[in-house]
Amino acid sequence: MGTLFGAIAGSVATKSGVSVPVHITFAAIVTVLSIIFLARFVPKGTGKENNDDSNEPPMSARERMVVWKEPRTILISIIVLGMAFAEGSANDWLPLIMVDGYNVTPTMGSFAFGLFVAAITIGRTIGGLLLDRLGRVLVLRISALFAIIGLLIVIFGGSYEFGTIGIVLWGLGAAFGFPVGLSAAEDKPRGVADRVSAVATAGYHAFLVGPPFLGFIGEMIGLLRALIVVLITVTIAGLLSQAAKPIGKTNN
Repeated sequence: MGTLFGAIAGSVATKSGVSVPVHITFAAIVTVLSIIFLARFVPKGTGKENNDDSNEPPMSARERMVVWKEPRTILISIIVLGMAFAEGSANDWLPLIMVDGYNVTPTMGSFAFGLFVAAITIGRTIGGLLLDRLGRVLVLRISALFAIIGLLIVIFGGSYEFGTIGIVLWGLGAAFGFPVGLSAAEDKPRGVADRVSAVATAGYHAFLVGPPFLGFIGEMIGLLRALIVVLITVTIAGLLSQAAKPIGKTNN
């Protein structure tokens, strides 16, 4: 929701001619004040494992490192990495991709990014219902398919109007990979914090390293064609979706 409001504010600022320093300063002030106000509502102990009711001893440092080598954790991390790359690439490059690739105004580029964020917001809002009905594996496969179709439309669509349809599909597809991957990492109670940490690290590596890498590729072949790299990573994530199947359950 914060990203959606930010995209709307960015579009308004661009249309109104507000300078980047003024916009960023205002955003920073709002962010800091929001954190100060909302931090008081975070329950104490959030994020900590509760071993009070368990007879098992705490995990040793060696056991914690082994978690990072588990095949299932590695596969889930790859899923999250691919889908987070799809999300992070849009977050960093989508407005410029539309401006340079389709020769539209910066305001139209910002609007396209707003569509992407709105699609993610809608996807994550209804995500719980879809997961309850369809299961993790099918949701991940469908989301990967949506992202693939959306990226193909954006890359080869040829028009801004058609491209925006692809952006919506891309956003809907990118909405589920990161949260569903974190959920899958929580299946085993023992070492859950370490597994979630490993999967989250993979995702944030995609957010951190992926966009600069895409920009480097874009310097050579153009940002629009550089999205083919994102297309490949999303396809791999979709093919590995079975790894997110709940442990000990017959359904997906």
